[in-house]
Amino acid sequence: MSFYLSFDLGGTNLKYAIVNGSGNIVQKGKMPTPRTKIEDFVNIVSELKNKYSHEYVFDGIAMSLPGAVNNTTGFVGGISAVPYIHGPNIRELITGKTGLPVFMENDANCAALAEVWRGVAKECKDVLFVVCGTGIGGAVIKDRKLHVGKNLHGGEFGFMIMDKDFESGKYRSWSDTGSTAALVRSAAKRKGIPSKELDGELVFKLAEEKDDDCISAIDEWYMYLAMGIFNLQCIYDPEMIVMGGAVSARENIVDEINQRLNRLVEDFGYAKIFPRVEKCQFSNDANIIGAVYGAMHK
Repeated sequence: MSFYLSFDLGGTNLKYAIVNGSGNIVQKGKMPTPRTKIEDFVNIVSELKNKYSHEYVFDGIAMSLPGAVNNTTGFVGGISAVPYIHGPNIRELITGKTGLPVFMENDANCAALAEVWRGVAKECKDVLFVVCGTGIGGAVIKDRKLHVGKNLHGGEFGFMIMDKDFESGKYRSWSDTGSTAALVRSAAKRKGIPSKELDGELVFKLAEEKDDDCISAIDEWYMYLAMGIFNLQCIYDPEMIVMGGAVSARENIVDEINQRLNRLVEDFGYAKIFPRVEKCQFSNDANIIGAVYGAMHK
């Protein structure tokens, strides 16, 4: 049986686990993310490898990281809540310290790989994974492998242009219209209050209490989600579109999106293709599991 030491580096916590070749987590833990320098992070990885090497023979180290992760070069571009990973060659540092091969991938991509390996999309070959929270991101899966694109922007669905105010000249992206932050801004504008007085959970709570402003904002928000999903279906025609991120915590998210998709397809009158939308199966462990799948199939 093969074993991997897998890490999920976030802005708040560093999660780690020992994962076997079947995708099962054998042991796991977490600690606060090192705040200041890359050396602290590398040392933690090395210490954990040494600690567990008495029990397991590791095939490698798998890492889920924020930013534009380039597994080929070992560098992480872009920006994130962990600034010190942008610049140094992560692979060289960790391999040099541990002696193990390192696989590294973007966190959203890892979450998508987990769903393809052992999650809701395990029977599918071509899948889109949409992460909807403060913004919108995601991943593209082709033949059960990641497609990251020439510029590592495969899955940056939030940049899709969804609208334009021709008076102001401003464009609105999918993140501007379909994210949870967009929902909060829309509800606050309707109620004539600052956005900071609301959050996503409160908007839904007020809607359940028959607040008309929040009900309207939620209906419009679901419609923007459906429009983006419909566009993605027409562009890539995947077998499944998986919803992850903060919105996946809502039990009825798929039903609500499907209601708007029904309305959209009926009103649109042209393409009658209907996306298959599913909620992700994994949550907190998705990145750790997906990173191992990537390491095994790199």
